[in-house]
Amino acid sequence: MSELDNYYGRLFIEEQVPEKFRTHANYFPAMTETLGEYYCNRCGSNISKEAILQTGQYYCRECLIFGRNTSRSQLYHFPQKVFPPTNSLIWKGELTPYQQEVSDGLLSGLSLKENLLVHAVTGAGKTEMIYQVTAKVIDDGGCVCLASPRIDVCIELYKRLTHDFSCPITLMHGGSDPYQRAPLIIATTHQLLKFRHAFDLLIVDEVDAFPFVDNNTLYYAVENCVKEDGVKIFLTATSTDELDKKVKRGELKKLHLARRFHANPLVIPKMVWLGRVPKEMKKGKLPVKLVNLIKKQRLTNFPLLLFFPDIEQGKIFTKILHSYFPEEKIDFVSSQTTNRLQIVDAFRNNQLTILVSTTILERGVTFPCVDVFVVSANHRLYSKSALVQISGRVGRAKERPTGELLFLHDGKTKAMARAIREIKEMNTKGGFS
Repeated sequence: MSELDNYYGRLFIEEQVPEKFRTHANYFPAMTETLGEYYCNRCGSNISKEAILQTGQYYCRECLIFGRNTSRSQLYHFPQKVFPPTNSLIWKGELTPYQQEVSDGLLSGLSLKENLLVHAVTGAGKTEMIYQVTAKVIDDGGCVCLASPRIDVCIELYKRLTHDFSCPITLMHGGSDPYQRAPLIIATTHQLLKFRHAFDLLIVDEVDAFPFVDNNTLYYAVENCVKEDGVKIFLTATSTDELDKKVKRGELKKLHLARRFHANPLVIPKMVWLGRVPKEMKKGKLPVKLVNLIKKQRLTNFPLLLFFPDIEQGKIFTKILHSYFPEEKIDFVSSQTTNRLQIVDAFRNNQLTILVSTTILERGVTFPCVDVFVVSANHRLYSKSALVQISGRVGRAKERPTGELLFLHDGKTKAMARAIREIKEMNTKGGFS
């Protein structure tokens, strides 16, 4: 691989391109001026009049982290090159008939150049369903990107796909290794801003998750990074208003899968009243009712995942929990936990028995046979989408398709009710009364 190879399909500001490579690129204005307004041609943002340098140039604050884009500069684009044909898929598993139906729909959409939305319940096996369409593009010499808003999800996908595909795979996020050109890219959605007309197939997982959901900059990146004849596939367990509108307008074709891979229904959350959590915590205690619920759950020996809505209070909650259950192996994770991947692996491998987490673990992770308690489920942080995703952590294993799932609250919310209603509706669609 030559040094130039790592530039193909990508977008750069001038300072990022060695002079010897600039003749290989197409270049165009970094910004477009329309009726006195400037728009960034890398991220599509409208430029604030306050974002002005001493030289009189405007600059884009939205994508500044990828290099300063100014009103008098150029963007350099290196056209994508084809990859050698190959046989990339080495996965030996089998799809269920329901999964195969969706997989066939994706292959059909690829051949017809249709953009698709896959609305599948949590635990349906979305990752396996994209294998055949991904392999088809790669084997024909194309380039595929699998993107997600969450770093943790990208890392999990990278681990899985490196076992199931033989081709080179590159992982891209804010803290990843330097970019290496590959036919399969796994990236956070912000990293898509580094590409232009690069991908024959873009698959965006967890499209309902922050920060992607209803983010105009990231939707711009999605449109820009795909080739003009490329195909986009969106994956979700809880669709968004924006995507549903696109389906109604005929911009997306929707594929549905309302059954988990093990053909059992989704576990329905139980609402359980639990008051006085903050008051008891101020005294270094927990409500007796919560302690008894945890004691009862621990008799099963199944791992327990406790969701808590606040990082600092979550740390205190975990410390108090230790005092009640000194014999248990307990830890806490949040977006600020530097070693959270190791902690998550420890919980998955039964080296921890109780894990307290913020919404950082609401999606993209699988823990066999886990039970879930959502503490303060009525907190404003828990949207309907978040509660559906959290609920989806339970009952994913074929060995234990059931489990304990509690919404612990001191006042029911619309989000809680809507989440439960949506889970029941998906069960009905899946053939479970």
